[in-house]
Amino acid sequence: MAVSPKPRVALIAGPTASGKSAAAIRLAEAHDGVVINADASQVYADLSILTARPSADEEAQVPHRLFGHVDAADAGYSAARWAAEARVAIADVHAAGKLPILVGGTGLYLRTLVDGIAPVPAIDPAVRTAVRALPVAEAHRLLAAEDPAAAARLAPADTTRVARALEVIRATGRPLAAWQAERVGGIGNAITLAAAILLPDRDALIARIDARCETMFAAGAIDEVAALLARDDVPADAPIRRAIGVSPLAAYLHGPIDRAAALAQVQLDTRRYAKRQYTWFRNQPPERWARTTDSNQLNAAIASLLLEKG
Repeated sequence: MAVSPKPRVALIAGPTASGKSAAAIRLAEAHDGVVINADASQVYADLSILTARPSADEEAQVPHRLFGHVDAADAGYSAARWAAEARVAIADVHAAGKLPILVGGTGLYLRTLVDGIAPVPAIDPAVRTAVRALPVAEAHRLLAAEDPAAAARLAPADTTRVARALEVIRATGRPLAAWQAERVGGIGNAITLAAAILLPDRDALIARIDARCETMFAAGAIDEVAALLARDDVPADAPIRRAIGVSPLAAYLHGPIDRAAALAQVQLDTRRYAKRQYTWFRNQPPERWARTTDSNQLNAAIASLLLEKG
């Protein structure tokens, strides 16, 4: 009996401002595709300019999914929730006879979708509250006693990761690493993935980032942040508040720094973020994912993979 081919999914990944979004639109036009967002900041309805979401004109060119569908006040959005939504979106696109095209720069989102997520049980709120109230130095000292391997692996000042490791060992009796060794919900084995990573020349990327930040400021990013800060229903720890650019623009709007200083800080923060993304995408994804420095070569790379895997 002939084995049915696995459904195909294309993926264009890379650091911010690398040109991957435009490449995804071109690929969708060429292969009857639907662009599906895989960027953690672009899921939010707020800050469309500051997070460089596709414009209305770009979204009109080809169908787009999972862009701007989450309200800023939703503090519970996560990689696991995005992966669940992406699975549904991919299935819907396949049902319509089209090609799903994932595009983004959030490695955690892509890894969660493709490889699955560690099945860590819900943490007892009392345990979480107690752990999160600890000074990071004390939390790291306790972690060294309860999960020495995690303590050795984590930086003593890494508040978020130290607290996470400590709350997991206390709530479940198992180290976080043991849970992370188990992965559930990934679609990697159920699809044929044609993936390409765009890693442009670093100097060119820096120039693109600086120019794009200037364009964002001129196009309304400052007003977007002002509107976000004016909302009284967005928690102080909401993920959207950690989006690149929010803090410097808040400082500008409240007076401590001027517009030029805010712009310079946003450019610097974006360049640093792009550097981390560049390193992750160069080293972490499987070798079978194609790498290219030229966005004009992406379509050919993906098309070749689709043909090869078709």
